[in-house]
Amino acid sequence: MGGKRQAVSVVLDEALRARLTSLAGSTRGQVREVLRAKIVLAAAAGASNAAIARTLGVSVNTVRKWRGRFTAVGMEGLKDAPRPGRPRLYDSRVRLAVVASATSAPPHPESTWTHRTIATLVADTTSARISPSQVGRILAGLDLKPHKVRGWLTRRDNPQFWERAADICNLYLNPPKDAVVLSIDEKTAIAARSRKHPGRPAGPGRPSRQEFEYIRHGTVSISAALNVRTGEVLTQPIARNNAVTFIDFLQMLERTINPCHAIHVVLDNGASHIARTTKAWLADHPRWHVHWTPPHASWLNQIVRHESRLRRADSPKEDRLMSKV
Repeated sequence: MGGKRQAVSVVLDEALRARLTSLAGSTRGQVREVLRAKIVLAAAAGASNAAIARTLGVSVNTVRKWRGRFTAVGMEGLKDAPRPGRPRLYDSRVRLAVVASATSAPPHPESTWTHRTIATLVADTTSARISPSQVGRILAGLDLKPHKVRGWLTRRDNPQFWERAADICNLYLNPPKDAVVLSIDEKTAIAARSRKHPGRPAGPGRPSRQEFEYIRHGTVSISAALNVRTGEVLTQPIARNNAVTFIDFLQMLERTINPCHAIHVVLDNGASHIARTTKAWLADHPRWHVHWTPPHASWLNQIVRHESRLRRADSPKEDRLMSKV
């Protein structure tokens, strides 16, 4: 008759005992790692496999497994063994083709990639059939999102950026005394629309309602000057956006504004603003002082913010340009 199976002896030095004790008492460690550390500590204390199994609520085979693996290879034996898993259906050649497609321009006339178009292209180039869902998994694993497009600007280095930006901000915060500060720009192709039906007022627990159908009344283009001090906007309809039209608008402002006041104007670098004839007109009128925005920084011009404001139109009468001429 065979005797009882002898349990493997576990001997710990001080360093190993400290590591295992720390792991066994951890509240953040993985449950399986904590359990294995407790098994080894109990085994080192001389407890039998059956006693350890009863105390920790596991099977004797589990205790025997981790006791033996620790004795054989130490702390590394308490880690999970690598598992082969399901073999890859697609080799590196197919995965490379998916990545190459996603990081290149899509074929005409497509504007963006889809998983289906990538799968079709990969099948044509590698003769390997791959599903759109598998393409999605490969791209997700690499954090590639070819369907997303984000705009960006390669802005040339402009040493005057901070100087011009500071000048405009100081003009807004500390406008010169007895001077008119204007923010000027053109707004082209403004859609004139009115609601087909009147809206309904708000009620308890219900927001106001606005009819989605509208009537088009054509478009209009204007030159506009925002008085930074008062908020008034002077406008003039324009047929073309060129230097001649812009100078005509400046002449209208020259006639309208009290000649006792100097005029400080904020302009961006639009073609009609930097034309030689425009600069010559400004030079011939010494009360005009121009503050140029840096290139690609027209957002410093307050009239641009005014243009972006949307007014809710509850009735056809309220669909109109809210500007003072």
